[in-house]
Amino acid sequence: MPELVFSDKYEVQEQIAQGAMGVVYKALDRKLNRVVALKVVHAHLCSDPSFLQRFLREARAMARLHHENIVTIFSVEQDHGTQFIVMEYFQGTNLLDRIQPNVSAPLHDALSITHQIAEALAYAHGHGIIHRDVKPANVLVSKENRIKLTDFGIAAALDEAPLTSAGQLIGTLLYMSPEQARDTTLDGRSDLYSLGLMLYEMLTGTHPRRGLSSAAVLGMLAAEE
Repeated sequence: MPELVFSDKYEVQEQIAQGAMGVVYKALDRKLNRVVALKVVHAHLCSDPSFLQRFLREARAMARLHHENIVTIFSVEQDHGTQFIVMEYFQGTNLLDRIQPNVSAPLHDALSITHQIAEALAYAHGHGIIHRDVKPANVLVSKENRIKLTDFGIAAALDEAPLTSAGQLIGTLLYMSPEQARDTTLDGRSDLYSLGLMLYEMLTGTHPRRGLSSAAVLGMLAAEE
């Protein structure tokens, strides 16, 4: 790609991922001579005040957390007409790519990954932050099965106003807890429900709700205790 530099110091080396919200790049911080990850918002979204509020909330939430199993935030900056988060670069793949359909992961690996995620969540919950979107795509795994939890994009500090409006679901339906689907008050146990589904998926190579329509999943969640 043509040379792309943010804030006159972050030299983009390669694109890591892209989604509806933005692009993640691997970059070199020229001033500190260290590799970082840049999460850059799509420019057209920066004109949406509610989106920017959500994006900055992610940065504030993650910046409060310093844990070996959570991606560290260094700063939030603005350039090229957009906002971006500068964060720790962690070499690995996301857990979604590690889970093979109908193939059971080794028990030791599944339990080790689950334990590390649980440690990260316990730390976040202790600081008043619920992740709200715990899923395989938001877990980075190294070759040694060390993990980093990322993308607190819809996390909400318990002492801040809720991010959702009435009737609006935020999260990933396949990993959502019943109380989150009902748009009721949440605590850390909602994240643990999502983690339990991920452990099930690692051990079986399948998901108990995969293949169901969104309406069917919502119906199941409405009936669950």
